[in-house]
Amino acid sequence: MKTALIILAAGKGTRMNSDLPKVLHPIAGDAMLVHAMASGAALNPERSVVVAGHGADAVRAAALAHDPAAIVVEQTEQKGTAHAVMQAAPALDDFDGMAVVLYGDTPFIQPETLTRMAQALASNDIVVLGFEASDPARYGRLILQGQSLERIVEYKDATEAERAITLCNSGVVAARADLLFDLIDDVGNDNASQEYYLTDIVGIARDRGLSATAVTCAEEETMGVNSRADLAQADAAFQARARAALMEDGVTLSAPDTVYLCRDTVIGRDTVVEPNVVFGPGVTVESGATIRAFSHLEGCHVSRGGIVGPYARLRPGAELAEDVRIGNFVEVKNAQIAEGAKVNHLSYIGDAHIGRHSNIGAGTITCNYDGVMKHHTHIGDRVFIGSNTMLVAPVSVGDGAMTGSGSVITSDVEPDALALARAPQVEKPGMARKLFEMLKAKKARAQRGS
Repeated sequence: MKTALIILAAGKGTRMNSDLPKVLHPIAGDAMLVHAMASGAALNPERSVVVAGHGADAVRAAALAHDPAAIVVEQTEQKGTAHAVMQAAPALDDFDGMAVVLYGDTPFIQPETLTRMAQALASNDIVVLGFEASDPARYGRLILQGQSLERIVEYKDATEAERAITLCNSGVVAARADLLFDLIDDVGNDNASQEYYLTDIVGIARDRGLSATAVTCAEEETMGVNSRADLAQADAAFQARARAALMEDGVTLSAPDTVYLCRDTVIGRDTVVEPNVVFGPGVTVESGATIRAFSHLEGCHVSRGGIVGPYARLRPGAELAEDVRIGNFVEVKNAQIAEGAKVNHLSYIGDAHIGRHSNIGAGTITCNYDGVMKHHTHIGDRVFIGSNTMLVAPVSVGDGAMTGSGSVITSDVEPDALALARAPQVEKPGMARKLFEMLKAKKARAQRGS
């Protein structure tokens, strides 16, 4: 069956105490909204409709950055979940298929769960996602008779007997799109909050003789985020799950609790990740690499056999070929490091290409920025760059060449050449002693004057 997603992302999130719309607060490097959209993508939706409200322009930008085909509509008044879903109706007016309602602040619904809901819809008119709550608190309750879902009752409208039920409503719903909007047309706001509850569609459907059922999932999938404390808890839950998955797939995490991962982090088997490593968005590490302690990686690719760190930083555009060595206090940005090359100590390599089996000495800097424009440095194969070399881009060093330590290279270096660019050393006998005596006398006069 064709599928459309309706993702509710209109809430302000007052308890977040933030100018940023609630659904744009990040978990594991991506906005909560992106997590929800990525989960729904498992159903291969033909359309994804995001219902924005507070901070609609920012929400629209984030949604379209993740999925340029997404449709963003706006809920200008907050009148409840049914009202929010109804804002998607014009975007799905001609859609013939299943609609799944998700929430931008409930980021962890698993793809397998959504698949089970889609399967259940084959023999039901409405499918609701529920969970057994360890603390039902103020969740809505699912009222079942056997496998049939009779109705959903909000906590504030529930009787004491209904509040004793522990099967709770996640808010996630699946139904044929035309039926969903038809049922919402009959939803009223005669309740304690005077809002239009999406949950009321179950009772309306049952009154029409239609069928409804519930699919259940683990409670952690339904975790909603309403405060900074919730956000931290959600991020911790993601990290625990992601670390466990990596170790199950053959990655060694020496101190798992100290490794921070992003939603899109990819790490191959037999890679070793030492303590206190941060993976920002867009990182792929191939099999058999080693990421040493206290390193930070973002927007980069590390090939097989690579060694990074300790205390290294790989920034966006860093591409490391097989068996590359990036050592302590080295920063690499928008640079391609070819097979077997080494940048082992205290260097900055930006906007550059380093050839196969080249060695970059300690303290080397590719001077890539002139205050306005960025410029490129090209270093060939088997090049030896002496320690403390400044490569003033744009500049090229040919295959097999060498630079002397302390050189400032401003012109291209021919293959196999030795480039030296130092000011002559001048020595003045006895001058150091005279200078020290003069400075000490000056200091003494200043102290007497004070």
